[in-house]
Amino acid sequence: MKRYIALLTFTEKGFASIKDSPARVATFRASAEAAGVTINALYWTTGPYDGLISFDAPDEMTADALMLDLNATGFVKTQTMRALDDDAFAAVLAKAGQA
Repeated sequence: MKRYIALLTFTEKGFASIKDSPARVATFRASAEAAGVTINALYWTTGPYDGLISFDAPDEMTADALMLDLNATGFVKTQTMRALDDDAFAAVLAKAGQA
């Protein structure tokens, strides 16, 4: 499984129905689980981003599809990035310069 971090910002539609967010999160968690994705953490935040999701997906396609589906709801926009632990980062560094 690969770890990803998604930063969330509410859209106008999302702000207009912000009180429904907990129910939407439950739906999102069920969709993620059905896709084989593990949600490690989901936080609502203050500042430039409105939320953060840490999740593990079996592959990039699954992660991308999950985020596309979330964006398609129209309630949030996401910025998603791969998160590397120490071992994964060391493996990347070991390959650097070999291409």
